[in-house]
Amino acid sequence: MTKHVRTVVERGPKGKRSVAFGLDWPGWSRGGRSAELALETLESYRERYRPVAVLAGMVREFDAAGSLEIVEDRIGTGSTDFWGISFSPSSTEQDPMDKAHLERSITLLRACWAYFDGVAARVSPQMRKGPRGGGRDRDEIIHHTLRVESGDFATKVGVRAPEGAALTPDGLRQHREAYVAAIRAYNAGEVTQRMRSRSLAYLIRHSAFHTLDHAWEMEDKDLSAEED
Repeated sequence: MTKHVRTVVERGPKGKRSVAFGLDWPGWSRGGRSAELALETLESYRERYRPVAVLAGMVREFDAAGSLEIVEDRIGTGSTDFWGISFSPSSTEQDPMDKAHLERSITLLRACWAYFDGVAARVSPQMRKGPRGGGRDRDEIIHHTLRVESGDFATKVGVRAPEGAALTPDGLRQHREAYVAAIRAYNAGEVTQRMRSRSLAYLIRHSAFHTLDHAWEMEDKDLSAEED
C-alpha cells in the first residue's frame, strides 16, 4: 500500500497567504496566496527536495512516498499572512521527540546543510537581480543564512556563539556540531531554558526550511550558465 506524504496546511489569520509542508521531510515547505496554491507549489518541489533525501540516505523511502495527504489544516500566526512561511508548530510537533524521530530529523537537517554547501560552492558569485531577496549576491545570501541560524535558531536550544563565528569553515563545522548536540540535550531535558511558543520538531523543520529556501534561491538566481 502506497504511503502518503503527511502534509500540514497552515493558513494566515487574515487569509492573505498559506503554507504547506511535509511533516516527515523537514525543509520541504512552500507558501502561496492560498492553501491550494501552497499545496500545488509543494508538490512541484518534490523533485527539488529529492537530492536532500539522497544525501540523507533515504531516497528509497522518499521515492516510495505517495501523494500529499493533508493531516492537519490549521490557522498560523500573523507572520504566515505576511511571509507565507510556517512560524508555529503543528499539533503533532510536540516535545519531547521520540529518539528515532529525532535522529531521523537530525539526519535530514544535516542533509539540508550539505545541499546548501554544495549549491554555495557551484553557483556564481553574482546573482540575478529580482524581487526575491532583493539584490543580494551569493556571499550575502550565505552570510544571512548562517547568521540567522547561529544567532537566532540555535540560541533557542542554548547555543551561544560570537557574532560571525559560523562564517568560517572551521567555525561553521563547530557551530553545526554544537547545534546538533544542543538539540539532543534539549530533547533529553538537559536544557533548562525552554521555548515558549515553539517546539524542537518545529525548530528543526524551520532550520531545514530556511537553509533549503536560500539554497533554492541561489539556484534560481545562478548566472553560471550565462557566464560560460
